[in-house]
Amino acid sequence: MALGLDRDALLFEFPDIHRDAVLRVEFQRTLRVPDDGKRHRLPPGFGRFPLRAVDDLDPARVPGDWIKRGGVAMPMWQAEACWLSFSSPNGYPFLLKVAAGKVNAVNGKPWDNAPDFADQDHVEVPGQPWLDGFCVSKGVVRQFVAMPLGAGYTAEEQVAGKAEHGGVQLLAHPIKAAIWEERRAAREAAICPVPFDALAIPLPPPAAAPAMAMGLAPGGSIVQEIARPREKPDAWDLLARSRCFVHLANSLAWRAITGEAPPTVPPTAADYARAGLPWFEWYADQPAKEGSSILAALKSVFALGAEKGETPLPENESFDPPEPIRLGPAAKERLDGRW
Repeated sequence: MALGLDRDALLFEFPDIHRDAVLRVEFQRTLRVPDDGKRHRLPPGFGRFPLRAVDDLDPARVPGDWIKRGGVAMPMWQAEACWLSFSSPNGYPFLLKVAAGKVNAVNGKPWDNAPDFADQDHVEVPGQPWLDGFCVSKGVVRQFVAMPLGAGYTAEEQVAGKAEHGGVQLLAHPIKAAIWEERRAAREAAICPVPFDALAIPLPPPAAAPAMAMGLAPGGSIVQEIARPREKPDAWDLLARSRCFVHLANSLAWRAITGEAPPTVPPTAADYARAGLPWFEWYADQPAKEGSSILAALKSVFALGAEKGETPLPENESFDPPEPIRLGPAAKERLDGRW
């Protein structure tokens, strides 16, 4: 197993399993949708967040727990949003677990290295092209929004009652090589049609320093399905796994940590919508997972801020979204277009 960086993307590689076993994970900068009681469509990506290997940073400039956990570091502004993009360049299937502050983003349970097949705690790639937030109900997620640890807003603090980990945790298992080889042989012999895992899925176009540790908190609601698994549990090679801890640093501290300027603050969702720029809608071709009761019980940043008498979300202006651009294998072509 190998874990690497390629142009600010994480690469989970399993050359000992199969040469095709490569998983790519990107953290996309995006608009923070308003937390206004509406269900918003998928916001665009504005390019990848910069990722830096912790081992390459000056140990005197980073917290001690970063050194212990390894992984990578990434800057986010307070109240900035992100989404995760998943792809397998060769179509090789992966089981991927995603957590924030060691709270599983799919089922809300505490982190466990072992997959939970009874209460789905993972996504399958290909099949799930991205993840924008915490799965709170069937077809709805609450957007990932960065908040400082210790302020009480993160999912970790609301579920576990403490600010201990922060960041994002990822764990990947590849499918068994024998299964992949069987599918490749069948496809090459034209015995079966192209399977779902060979579909090309388009992405929305991109349009111990004073480091403040950050975690992810639930923001506004986004229409997004978490696909139910297609693979059988025994299809996965559970002896082969790779993990990565993604540390989130407040962008104000990024220069002190890395010597680099952080990315600029993205535009507001309302300004983006007023400019007539596109939103997206994903049409899946498989059943969606029910939401997590644990995650559904979390208070959004806006709601919790109101209880505290605080305004943690600047520029939370609501707006009327335009007709979304439809993506996905189940999307229907529309002959009339937009007038």
